[in-house]
Amino acid sequence: MGVAAALLVTGVSGQPSATDRDLLGYALLSAGGLALAARRRAPVAVLAVTGLCAVAYQATGFDVPLVAYLFAVYAAVRAGHRVATVAASLTVLAALPLAALASGLHDTGEAFARARGALEIAWLIAAGAAGEALRQAERRADEAERTREETARRRADEERLRIARELHDSLTHQISVIKVQADVAVHVARRRGEEVSEALLAIQEAGREAARELRVTLEALRDDDTAPPRGLDDVPELVERAGRTGLKATLTIEGRRHDVPAAVGRTVYRIVQESLTNIARHADAGTASVRIDCRPDALALRIDDDGKATPAVAPTPGVGLQGMRERVTALGGRLRAEPRGEGGFTVQAELPLDGAS
Repeated sequence: MGVAAALLVTGVSGQPSATDRDLLGYALLSAGGLALAARRRAPVAVLAVTGLCAVAYQATGFDVPLVAYLFAVYAAVRAGHRVATVAASLTVLAALPLAALASGLHDTGEAFARARGALEIAWLIAAGAAGEALRQAERRADEAERTREETARRRADEERLRIARELHDSLTHQISVIKVQADVAVHVARRRGEEVSEALLAIQEAGREAARELRVTLEALRDDDTAPPRGLDDVPELVERAGRTGLKATLTIEGRRHDVPAAVGRTVYRIVQESLTNIARHADAGTASVRIDCRPDALALRIDDDGKATPAVAPTPGVGLQGMRERVTALGGRLRAEPRGEGGFTVQAELPLDGAS
């Protein structure tokens, strides 16, 4: 808009009268300046329009510098259209003397002088050089940003693999020993015809599940979590397994189940798993209830137990509770974990379904 106004002022000041031909020149000056508004979206088209307008208003007798065209050259080169810019500029430079002759000049030297005054080659080169310099600077900035992202990604991959190795080295052997010992004990007891205790069966099942979970976790660490290990469909199995340890656990699912994003399903599974594990280890509870409410825009989860926790004694936050909170927060949800007024502990989470992946 500012360029169009400047061109109009220059054109009006150079024309003592306002003929029909002058009105056409004013329109061409305005069109060339206003076309610059689209220079970011369509730089080549703007280059062509400003060049045509410049040649046309020169042909109508307006001896006005090609300011709009220089801006268009800068924008086109900055966008990377160097060949198109060179071709258009050569065309404009060749057409300007012809436009000067068409405006009424009969002296070829004077026509070339007017063309040179309207578009100095030095201005043209400067506009192109400025556009190219900025394009190169932006390209280097983009390359630097890409390099930083690749470096961060590579470091994250290396750290993930390091953690996977540490977990494998430190836990796999111990879990395997527990699993093998439990399997042997159950096998020996059954061969002798003895009744296998519920505690021993629970240890056997827990060993198998721990080995499976560790294997899935290691695969997820190595594969950048491309294959979701567990989700909402696996929650009933968790509750059933908790019941085999002597805890009376129930599961209630309410509402119409919609498409649940994988990240939400994983988070629900981990919260239920951690909560039931804490109840079995620390709560001294006889019953536990898991309630899942499927809403159109969110999934609400609540796990209650009748353990020994009371509001008078503040719970000591552990790694498990911190992990729950981090998972829920990462999905934009909310988490409450606190003793109940009537005794026991409650974990409540609300996870939005929009935007999770």
